[in-house]
Amino acid sequence: MATAEDKSRTAGSAASTDSSAKADGAKVAKKTVKKTAKKTGKATKQTARSSRRNRPGPRQRLLASATNLFTTQGIRVIGIDRILRDADVAKASLYSLFGSKDNLVVAYLQELDQKWRDDWHALADQREKPEDRIIAFFDLCIQQEPENNFRGSHFQNAASEYPRPETDSEQRIRDAAMEYRRWCRDTMAELLTERFGYASQTLADQLMVFMDGGLNGAKMSRNTVPLETARGLAKQLLLTAPMSYNI
Repeated sequence: MATAEDKSRTAGSAASTDSSAKADGAKVAKKTVKKTAKKTGKATKQTARSSRRNRPGPRQRLLASATNLFTTQGIRVIGIDRILRDADVAKASLYSLFGSKDNLVVAYLQELDQKWRDDWHALADQREKPEDRIIAFFDLCIQQEPENNFRGSHFQNAASEYPRPETDSEQRIRDAAMEYRRWCRDTMAELLTERFGYASQTLADQLMVFMDGGLNGAKMSRNTVPLETARGLAKQLLLTAPMSYNI
């Protein structure tokens, strides 16, 4: 039969074993936490590196930031530092890529112009009749203005910020804005030739006035009704060939 002393030794041994097991468990847990932390840290670093590696280059980020800021807040009110901060690009990169803010504005307008042309082609190229392709100009404005929060034509807005250019770079900004208008007018004139059999810049000018007025009206009223009215006027103009025309 176990004596009291034997029982005491057994209890002490059990307690010691239990304590040792707890200590070992704590060490294992601590090592596990360290390993997990290391793995998490490595994964975070790898994710960050992958994110930096996959994101657009400085030029694309500068143009994306400029487009967002210029279209929503205006051009002159936005400074270089705001663009750099938004794009996460160093000032040296901006000057290396564009040379100046004015050159960035020109690039922004050129990219916007190209996007407008691509969007028009996506809408118009599936239409067979030339008059329907002309109406695609108005349909595109009706489609995009709500998406643009009824800010009107970004090209008109840009030109209005430089009403009297004081430098060559400011003149290039106006020229870039007007290039969009020239392309729209010339494309309409080509489609009018296809529709009526002769060229008429005068009719193209009338259609441009309808579109300009519709955009400005939509900007003021914050709805597409003025643009829908402009589209209706354009359809009426395209119904019959005018009796006289100017080449």
